[in-house]
Amino acid sequence: MANVSAVTSFILTAYTELEAHRYLYFAGFLFLYIVILLVNLVLIVVIWSEKSLHGPMYLFICNLSVNGVCGSTFILPSVLSHLLSHNYEISLSFCLLQIYCIFLYGTVEFVILAVMSYDRYVAICHPLHYHLLMSPRKVTAAIALSWIIPCVYFALYFILTTVRLSFCDRYIEKMYCMNFELVKLSCRETSFIRFLGAVLLLVSPSPQIIMILFSYACILRVCLTASKESQAKAIQTCTPHLLSVINLSVGCLYEIVQGRFNMNHVPLQARVFLSLHTSIVPPLFNPIVYGISIQAIKVQIIKLLSSKKSETH
Repeated sequence: MANVSAVTSFILTAYTELEAHRYLYFAGFLFLYIVILLVNLVLIVVIWSEKSLHGPMYLFICNLSVNGVCGSTFILPSVLSHLLSHNYEISLSFCLLQIYCIFLYGTVEFVILAVMSYDRYVAICHPLHYHLLMSPRKVTAAIALSWIIPCVYFALYFILTTVRLSFCDRYIEKMYCMNFELVKLSCRETSFIRFLGAVLLLVSPSPQIIMILFSYACILRVCLTASKESQAKAIQTCTPHLLSVINLSVGCLYEIVQGRFNMNHVPLQARVFLSLHTSIVPPLFNPIVYGISIQAIKVQIIKLLSSKKSETH
């Protein structure tokens, strides 16, 4: 057993399974990371530069893209570095920072999606009061709080629990640090921390899930009595959001399951993809689906790309 005081870094053993095709994985993940940065930056620039897109829905989509870039950056550069350097060691401080950032990214994403569901609820169910209920001040406050509350919430959790642990082992069977894996390596009794972690997993997304379910229940009730034209418009604006919620939920559910059960029976490629699902698929999927499905954004993206193309000739 390792000396408690000596464990200041960990070994991410999952990379040993990727050694035979490390350069193929590196090229694939690098390509995906570059595409994620490009599609999100295009969407952010278009919404930020075009005043007609400064409405609540577009600002929330822009915030979703900013968080998507952060979520990918918290994980993928680290993965690329490990694949290229043949060094699977990660320091305790960076491991804790990675866990904090992953939690932060997932929670902020759920909060933004919950706020977006409320925005759609107000737009469809209370269109006459939309500008009052979604005023610029309220939109700014919602965006700020979607970052501030998770930051403070998880900072307190880490200070009270994980940061104070000492460790008797240094091998983590993952591609990046996860809180549950780190707690399992502790020398201390961790029953309370595991219980607190389970409670956190239930409590943290609950308000957002309730808001999303409430918003869509109200939208469905209104759509049942609305005209076909109104129903089509509601479906067009709500479908991208619903797909984003489902997409994120699938990734988060796998994170919870694979941290607590043995997943060795799942093929390696599937485990690698699913373990990186939340840092690759939502940040790639969201800007593309919103850019394609929302006409006002699509028009501005085409205009931006056309102007860049004309400048090169």
